[in-house]
Amino acid sequence: MTYISAKPARQDAESLPANDNNQAALADLSFLDAINDDDQIADIARRAERLGHVTLIIMAIGLTAAPLLYLMLA
Repeated sequence: MTYISAKPARQDAESLPANDNNQAALADLSFLDAINDDDQIADIARRAERLGHVTLIIMAIGLTAAPLLYLMLA
């Protein structure tokens, strides 16, 4: 008869599957670690915010211009 335990023995790191989500094996892969200065982080945030605003404006123009173009061609 095969013994089945409710608490199986821990496996070695080499024998675990690739998607085990083991917290001890996860590496800290933050790109913010490469940025040393708070001013650089603030600059990245400013550029991202400007890009978001520009994207929003372009989407608004597209959503108003596309129906108008359709009505003019119809």
